[in-house]
Amino acid sequence: MLNKMMLFGLAVMMPLTLQAADKFEAGKHYQVLDSAVRTSDASKVEVVELFGYPCPHCNSFEPALESWQEKAAADVDFKRIPVVFGRSWEPMARAYYTSELMKTLDKTHRATFNAVHVERRRFRNQDDLVEFYGNLGVDTGKFNKYFNSFAVSSKLKLGDSKVRSYGIEGVPAMVVNGKYRITGHSAGGQNKMLDVVNFLVEKERQAAAQ
Repeated sequence: MLNKMMLFGLAVMMPLTLQAADKFEAGKHYQVLDSAVRTSDASKVEVVELFGYPCPHCNSFEPALESWQEKAAADVDFKRIPVVFGRSWEPMARAYYTSELMKTLDKTHRATFNAVHVERRRFRNQDDLVEFYGNLGVDTGKFNKYFNSFAVSSKLKLGDSKVRSYGIEGVPAMVVNGKYRITGHSAGGQNKMLDVVNFLVEKERQAAAQ
């Protein structure tokens, strides 16, 4: 009896799901990349945020993204890539990758946004960042060691390569499974970006199940 009821419920829900899906269209609410970019784990649906600490829109988007990340399903592989749109952006991108390697992003990521956009601090070089991150409880010796290391430089280079492959011209932007690019402009506002992301994650789940 329970199985029959469940099947009936799915049959009722299916048209509603398709109807909801119709409101997001390729070329309008999101862009299909010309060439798919390889993801890190083919068994999961990869979701990548492209951001920059100097970007005020990224800062305002962060609370909603953090809430979404906390609720993301186990089959979603969420990643961030700090973009470098100019020379002044590189130190903060290096700081992100350094903190990622040190597993201290819980201390530094949101705090860096706050420092730039609330406290109006300017991080011009490595020394500025070392001092700030040290005050957050990060080991400054390790931070200095990693900052210009081969590992961080490699992450920076790979990130730049993906930014180009994704066709990123502004941030924040998101890419789902190396195939679809979403921006605030395409989605109809920052508050709708994650709705489009959720739709595309489900689209990829269904494609993998076929």
